Amino acid sequence: MIRFEVGTEDLLHSRFAISPVFELDSLLRLLARGGRLPTSSASRLRSAFESLRRETDLDMVLALQSERIGADFVAPPPAGLAQTWEDDLAVIRATPLPQARAEIAYCLAAQPAPAADAVMRALDAPDVVARLAEALDRAWRVLLAPDWLHLRAICERDVVHRAGVLGRAGWSAAIADLHTALRWHDDGIEVSGISAEQQVIPLDGSGLLLVPSAYIWPHAAAHTSGDWPKTLIYPARGIAALWETPESQAPGALTDLLGRSRALILAALESPAGTTHLARSLRMTTGAVGDHLAVLRRAGLVQRARDGRVVLYARTPVGDALVAATNG
Repeated sequence: MIRFEVGTEDLLHSRFAISPVFELDSLLRLLARGGRLPTSSASRLRSAFESLRRETDLDMVLALQSERIGADFVAPPPAGLAQTWEDDLAVIRATPLPQARAEIAYCLAAQPAPAADAVMRALDAPDVVARLAEALDRAWRVLLAPDWLHLRAICERDVVHRAGVLGRAGWSAAIADLHTALRWHDDGIEVSGISAEQQVIPLDGSGLLLVPSAYIWPHAAAHTSGDWPKTLIYPARGIAALWETPESQAPGALTDLLGRSRALILAALESPAGTTHLARSLRMTTGAVGDHLAVLRRAGLVQRARDGRVVLYARTPVGDALVAATNG
């Protein structure tokens, strides 16, 4: 079990972030180990992954991954919610060679079996950082870029929900709501099931970085060393949407009553969301979503409220009852 000791300053400095590079790292681990993938894209991802292994230096990246270990410089920590792949790639490319060599040696020593000779030679080359960065960039563009707006919308909606829980019920409820492995206990955050050792880690006023993720589901993870700040990574709320086609997310009776698009929007509003987030999640245009929301609002099924510069929509009690009835 890992226990983060939390003080008042830590509560003030804890924050949310989104990490494109961590999503890529998690997806590559799933593909390399034959893990479960979203139904709608599994075939494409597996085929593209094998092509990348043949045509690029992706095996160099895979050689640095083990069950609980990876090289920090190929998965740098995110700065905030606006993090982009281009931000991550710039940090990777700027890695000093001595740092890269030290982390590569550490990761290779943790592997149960040595990598192939060609991979070992590549990892020992003077241009190793550039080659790893290029392999990661190709993998991003082929594997993740086509779905990134959709995935990012899921993570952004999760942050909106968590912020609401935090504001309504405080840190204890917000942490417990992240994952079953997490709980608030005696002024600390306890994480079970991800470390064989008992670790007590003071945050020392720097706070905790909270990162929602699509591909880590159904697990949670913690970063406690290296270049990352102390971090909890957890499955984004509503992640089932990633493994379902949009058509399967709305009950058939609700679709018959409201039409497919409005039924999808009403079903998606399990937690409050903005027009842009809904459009990305459901792969509709922003204008179409806005029009459908206006109709649902006039019918008394959704309501809206302003959160800073963002207008959030949520189901009304009538909308909740309608979705519950058609789910039955």
